Amino acid sequence: MSLLKNAEKIEVEGSTVDFYKYYEDETTNYYFDTSDFAAPEPMLNAMAGLQLLKDNLSKLIMINTKPPMGLFPRIQKDFKYDIQDTEEGKYKIIFSLKEGSNNQTDFTNNSCSG
Repeated sequence: MSLLKNAEKIEVEGSTVDFYKYYEDETTNYYFDTSDFAAPEPMLNAMAGLQLLKDNLSKLIMINTKPPMGLFPRIQKDFKYDIQDTEEGKYKIIFSLKEGSNNQTDFTNNSCSG
């Protein structure tokens, strides 16, 4: 994927897939792809990656075969998200921290029912 050409691979605690970090203007972007994995990998990795977002100048980009609908209610107090279709028939979900977030997300609640 072209956005990875300037990305560096990073270690993310609790992740089971590769994560990458790259900069775009003044924004720090974290990226991972779980489109080749079944549940619970997308949920586990999204919850691990969301913990990287510390301010409104950082975003988490997830590529998956479908939007993680079970994740959204768990994170809605602290994070906003935008779902986009990709040319490959997958979904790109872009997460960012909400303005005035006060860290109410329970990151230990990272299991899913499928």
